[in-house]
Amino acid sequence: MTTRLEPGALAPAFTLTDDSGQKISLKGLTGQRVILYAYPAALTPGCTTQACDFRDRLDSFASEGFTLLGISPDSPEKLAKFREKEGLTFPLLSDPDKSVLEKYGAYGEKKLYGKTVVGVIRSTFVIDATGKIELAQYAVKATGHVAKLRRDLGLDD
Repeated sequence: MTTRLEPGALAPAFTLTDDSGQKISLKGLTGQRVILYAYPAALTPGCTTQACDFRDRLDSFASEGFTLLGISPDSPEKLAKFREKEGLTFPLLSDPDKSVLEKYGAYGEKKLYGKTVVGVIRSTFVIDATGKIELAQYAVKATGHVAKLRRDLGLDD
């Protein structure tokens, strides 16, 4: 069973390579509120819908003081293709061994078309400026999730 993070827990540390080959660490974002969203695979329909929803609301998240990061097991090269194809303007992190996804409880058993499979659990984490989990949402829907997240954070839409 995958362990899920709860509000108030310390967010697991990470340093990962992004879609442009840069290293991004959670420690380097101390003092910022971070939205880290986990998705199964770049360039797939659901993940594209979700990424484009985040892209389209990025300015409003930024104006509220949030830094946005996506994370998946995809290679930096595939993530770069995804960013370019969809005009994404936020970093996409590569976690090929899924170790960070596992620490966040976003990799493990899930239901897919009625069957139990092991994979990335579409999830979103809001990390406060001190590095603690403010909000953890698991098994979110690709469509409509960004609007729901904004409501859950009390942000105007």
